[in-house]
Amino acid sequence: MRQHAFGEQGTTIIDRLGVYLSRRAILRQVGRRPGLRVLDLGCGYHAAHLRALLPFLAEGVGVDVRVDQSGNDAERIQLVESTVEAAVCQLESNHFDLVLLISVLEHLWDPEHVLRECQRVLLAGGALLVNVPTWCGKIFLEFSAFRLHTSPYEEMDDHKMYYGKRDLWPLLVRAGFKPSRIQLRYHKFGLNLFARAAKEGTDGKRA
Repeated sequence: MRQHAFGEQGTTIIDRLGVYLSRRAILRQVGRRPGLRVLDLGCGYHAAHLRALLPFLAEGVGVDVRVDQSGNDAERIQLVESTVEAAVCQLESNHFDLVLLISVLEHLWDPEHVLRECQRVLLAGGALLVNVPTWCGKIFLEFSAFRLHTSPYEEMDDHKMYYGKRDLWPLLVRAGFKPSRIQLRYHKFGLNLFARAAKEGTDGKRA
C-alpha cells in the first residue's frame, strides 16, 4: 500500500506543469456547469483538481491514502483517507455527475475493477475522465525521475502499467462504457492519454 499521496512531500516544476495541464483538460470538459457532484479518486494530498472545481460543486468527494484536511471548503468537499480500491466499493450507485481518475489508473493492480466501480457510481449521463501516462511517456517520466530527479521517484516506481489507446479503450468497454461514448486523445506532448467515457443517459442518448 502506498504510504504517501501525490504532493504530500512537495512537488517539482514538472509535477506542477502536469497538474496544470490536467486541470485545463478537466475544466474544458466541465465547462461552467453548476451543481455538480464530483468524485476524485486518487485526488492527491491537496485535492487540487477537486478544489479547482469548487465554484461548480454541489458536492465533492476526494479519496487518497493521505489528504490535507486544513482547507475551508468542508461544506462542499469531503476528503477520505483510504485506498481507491477500498473506498470506491463503498460509494452509492448512480450518484456522481463526474468521476476523476487523473494519473491514478497506472498505479492500480486491477484497473478494470475500479473502472467498473466508477461506471456504477456515475449517474446516467455522467462522465468519467481518465488521465494516464503513455508508453512514449514512460521513457521521459522514468528518465526525469530516476536520472534527473525532477519527478517524484516514488510515483514512478509505483507504476504498474503504461497506456496507449489500444490498452485503455478495451478496459473502458469491459467496464461497461459503450464505444460510442468513449473519446480518447493524446495530450501533454504525447506523454499522456486523456479519456472521457460517458455513462449512457436514461434516454439512451449521448451524454
